[in-house]
Amino acid sequence: AVPQGLLRLARRSGQLNLAGRGLTHVPEHVWRINLDTPEEAQQNLSFGAADRWWEQTDLTRLILASNKLQSISEDVQLLPALTMLDVHDNQLTSLPSALGQLENLQKLDVSHNKLRSLPEELLQLPRLRSLLVQHNELSQLPEGLGQLLSLEELDVSNNQLTAIPTSFALLVNLVRLNLAFNQLKELPADLSAMKSLRQLDCTKNYLETVPPKLATMASLEQLYLRKNKLRSLPEFPSCKLLKELHAGENQIEILNAENLKQLSSLCVLELRDNKIKAVPEEITVLHKLERLDLANNDISRLPYTLGNLPQLKFLALEGNPLRTIRRDLLQKGTQELLKYLRSKIQDDAPGPNEEPPVTAMTLPSQSKVNIHAITTLKLLEYSDKQAAEIPEAVFDAVGANPVATVNFSKNQLREIPPRLVELKDSVCDVSLAFNKISSISSELCLLHKLTHLDLRNNVLTALPEEMEALKRLHTINLAFNRFKVFPSVLYHLPALETILLSNNQVGSIDPVQLKGMEKLGTLDLQNNDLLQVPPELGNCENLRSLLLEGNPFRTPRAAVLAKGTAALLEYLRSRIP
Repeated sequence: AVPQGLLRLARRSGQLNLAGRGLTHVPEHVWRINLDTPEEAQQNLSFGAADRWWEQTDLTRLILASNKLQSISEDVQLLPALTMLDVHDNQLTSLPSALGQLENLQKLDVSHNKLRSLPEELLQLPRLRSLLVQHNELSQLPEGLGQLLSLEELDVSNNQLTAIPTSFALLVNLVRLNLAFNQLKELPADLSAMKSLRQLDCTKNYLETVPPKLATMASLEQLYLRKNKLRSLPEFPSCKLLKELHAGENQIEILNAENLKQLSSLCVLELRDNKIKAVPEEITVLHKLERLDLANNDISRLPYTLGNLPQLKFLALEGNPLRTIRRDLLQKGTQELLKYLRSKIQDDAPGPNEEPPVTAMTLPSQSKVNIHAITTLKLLEYSDKQAAEIPEAVFDAVGANPVATVNFSKNQLREIPPRLVELKDSVCDVSLAFNKISSISSELCLLHKLTHLDLRNNVLTALPEEMEALKRLHTINLAFNRFKVFPSVLYHLPALETILLSNNQVGSIDPVQLKGMEKLGTLDLQNNDLLQVPPELGNCENLRSLLLEGNPFRTPRAAVLAKGTAALLEYLRSRIP
């Protein structure tokens, strides 16, 4: 039976915990705790103020977990003030319809029982926020489950469900939905109406696809699709907040570059135990990626630029037929692996390839100049050709067409192509990355509309002062060059928002000049030769991302750097004498 002392306490606190007492049924006086006059009151009318039964509190929380209950009495309705009822880990095969009377109930935990169905009356609980029914024997859910409009958490995992009621779409306040370990072959597209959903777990079902409409779930942060039958990674154009995507143990063969580009907030990408053959270069746009698990796939080579992902702390590649990476290197851990990949970027130049002869069957993208790209995309591209200079025909093809973007990356250029100046009235984005350029000519400084300039992986040691004319330039990438000093002309470009200068040999920076750059939000100086960080850098409060890892300075310590930019700037300000 239930000790009187426990009941007396429950009358004062409104909480009664009878977990793990081996109960096969709930004693009737538990249900009647707020109705019956306590026994002491009948025996002794002179008891102290502390026990005045008429001042008792209604029971609001009742825990009956881990007992041997096979049923719950309809008398549960005698506790109308209950906000929480926990009967998990019993032997219940059904629930009483009287549960529908508990209109104050906010949390109901009936998990780890033997329930075959849920009573329709359950749908009458207007305040129910958390419904936990995992680990039962449910083959279907009540069609009207969507009536529980206050629901924020619903766990129906580890049952035998083959379908989801369409009324689920009405659960617009749902934050966490767990459908794992069931027998679902598809998800209803209507789930996309759940605008508050942050966590969706569909692990271990029979899903072959994910409805494209799910991509509009704007609040989604964590998506678990492990152990299904997916053949490709779903598209998520609107899921701008998606931080974790777990899709291991499927049958995914191809990683679509376009899909990856949409996942800009992703911190965790887990794709182990699939059939992926190649990793696209575009994976390097996932700047926030901290964990990448590609173990046990069919990947034979990796893009070396993977080494440039600034936040990556964990990279799993074991169980792949990698040709370019020795097995002992894989066992040395993520940081060694990333260092190796970075060291190979410079050497990653494919051999010279002969231009195929242009025939009537040549596709536009195969010919020397892609005219279609010039006219429709305003793109002039001659990249990955290992060319020592850009052929005249490439510039001749432009004609009177305005070109906005120029891509001459991955060649063997030793200087800026002089005819680039012909595009000065329209071009705003120029990539000359992965070449052998050692100095910047005056032609480049005449491109007055330039906003993006990519010069990474060249052999530059300085920038000319004439670049001061590029008043619209807001992003410049100078990573993997040979700068020993911070190019002073950058301090005089008022529109600059992003400076990427990692993997050079820069020894110092001028915090006063940097503070004058009011638009500067990102400054990447990782892997340089900074022996000290001037405390005045803390005054550059516009910086949203300041990356200093991999420099030889002693302070600030790594622990401070790991706390992020805001904390780092605050630390530096505290050190200003």
